[in-house]
Amino acid sequence: MSIKIEHLNYVYSEGTAYEKQALKDICLEIPHGEFVGVIGHTGSGKSTLIQHLNGLIRATSGALYYNGENIYEDGYNMKALRNQVGLVFQYPEHQLFEVDVLSDVCFGPKNQGLSKEECEKRAREALKLVGLKEKYYDASPFELSGGQKRRVAIAGVLAMEPQVLILDEPTAGLDPKGRDEILDQIAYLHKKRNLTVILVSHSMDDIAKYADRIIVMNQGEVMYNDVPKKVFAHYKELEEVGLAAPQVTYIMHELKAHGLNVNTEATTIEEAADSIMEVMAHD
Repeated sequence: MSIKIEHLNYVYSEGTAYEKQALKDICLEIPHGEFVGVIGHTGSGKSTLIQHLNGLIRATSGALYYNGENIYEDGYNMKALRNQVGLVFQYPEHQLFEVDVLSDVCFGPKNQGLSKEECEKRAREALKLVGLKEKYYDASPFELSGGQKRRVAIAGVLAMEPQVLILDEPTAGLDPKGRDEILDQIAYLHKKRNLTVILVSHSMDDIAKYADRIIVMNQGEVMYNDVPKKVFAHYKELEEVGLAAPQVTYIMHELKAHGLNVNTEATTIEEAADSIMEVMAHD
């Protein structure tokens, strides 16, 4: 199972005075089971790109294949695609509307035509997977904390049992503890369910910690598409387009400049600590 994008272009308000090309000749492949980070400054095209992946936006030109089928072919089943490719928007708690948490999470499976029993079974499994305690299942979603609401919204997508989970800034507005809990849970789901995860984030530290590969968007184009170490090696070029590298990258380059032979490709705190300990052991 995979997503393959070939020469995809998207133009907003085509043929009007407000015409703007949001995506330019995008070519990408995302194999099943990969954890991909997508970064880019505001207006770089990252949110527009991910909304193409489950057919919310239709490309102006180009092709998008899901498991070998072009989703733009006549007669393609978009409903089936959206059952397989789940999209969680930024501030997904704004999408909560049912009287209690369990009913809200049941909404997706119910729309898939499943029985009441199967809907509840899936909802409970999904809520357990996102780490929400059972005591909240009968509560109104509006009485929950920001982090708990976010978990409910993600559970609502997981209950539909997608193969691909796309998250647009899932930790926006959360405190550091809530952010870590949500991302650790997503990493756990990625491994447990062998999900393809596509994470859009402004946090370079989060992307470096969780992603197998990073796609950098800039002015509607793919600027970099590589493993975190290779992408963040271009930290000066990233700064030029309004981005940055993880804090660890800057610390390691600073230590190197002061004569310590540390690994400047370290992108996580654990890698940096191991490199520094190794240098200290040899001194």
